[in-house]
Amino acid sequence: MSTWPDTRILDLLGIDLPIIQAPMAVGTTTAMVIAANNAGALGSLPAAALSIEQLREGLTTIRQASTRPINVNFFCHQPPAPDEARDRRWKALLEPYYRELGADFDAPTPVSNRAPFNEAACQVVEEFRPEVVSFHFGLPEKALLDRVKATGAKVLSSATTVEEAIWLEQHGCDAIIAMGIEAGGHRGLFLSDDLNTQIGLFALLPQIVDAVAVPVIAAGGIGDARGIVAAFALGASAVQIGTAYLFTPEANVTASHHYALRHAQASETALTNLFTGRPARGIVNRVMRELGAINPAAPAFPTSGGALMPLKAKDEAGFSNLWSGQALRLGKDISTYDLTRQLAEQALAKLK
Repeated sequence: MSTWPDTRILDLLGIDLPIIQAPMAVGTTTAMVIAANNAGALGSLPAAALSIEQLREGLTTIRQASTRPINVNFFCHQPPAPDEARDRRWKALLEPYYRELGADFDAPTPVSNRAPFNEAACQVVEEFRPEVVSFHFGLPEKALLDRVKATGAKVLSSATTVEEAIWLEQHGCDAIIAMGIEAGGHRGLFLSDDLNTQIGLFALLPQIVDAVAVPVIAAGGIGDARGIVAAFALGASAVQIGTAYLFTPEANVTASHHYALRHAQASETALTNLFTGRPARGIVNRVMRELGAINPAAPAFPTSGGALMPLKAKDEAGFSNLWSGQALRLGKDISTYDLTRQLAEQALAKLK
């Protein structure tokens, strides 16, 4: 396919279509990454929830199946200092649910963790040399980032404000993902934690395009060809799509998540900090309704999910994170390959 109005991302990343399959920790599989690659998009492997061994296995599987460029995504958060008092208060808030569901409140609390980009992860990047490395919550320390760039990888990161986009460009990003408030999963904010100042993609995207010289990738609320066309009209060089890929057979989602994606209304997603301690958009369920989607008692990222694990085991739909963006009602039950090709073909037809 050709005749895209802006080919900067195609040229920069060596891909055929200006579509990035979002690196979703919940839902992404190596089969999804491979299928997105084979369709001409940029497949993305999320690494934050993987051990180093799992990351190596995933990259080996993808490399054996495809020679196309791949993206590996990492988190850049700072692990929180231990706060046992806050952890106890959080678990006490959940105690009525433990009693109701028959979970063992007195058992040790499971550990909920997400690994930030570190020396071990950097060694894997140097070993496998993915063509693209993307980050969430800013960028890693300069020494690690310099090593990533020395492999030849192009570096992407998410910006939720114009200020974050400028910061990312100044600190070495080759392209920036403009992440609107509509997007599912974790907000990428890192210069501020004020959710009240987070804005929608159509307001954010053109302002970031005007503020930086590097190409900009639009993310958030894009679920069909109309969204892709609109993003290009506002200056994007590509789009990153997540929720639409959760409907594909390659997605690894729980039965509760699968059902919720297909039955929830667009108005039934909300930003919540209950499941990890950091705001992320998901489909509203029981614990979000009853405790409030944003609750100050939730421990710091990524630890709050531990106390919810025993409840999730008893009532998955009510106590698990059902990540989704606001465009979920645009989702279709088709394969990753067919979805990618269809999105591109329909967008090109509208762009003519």
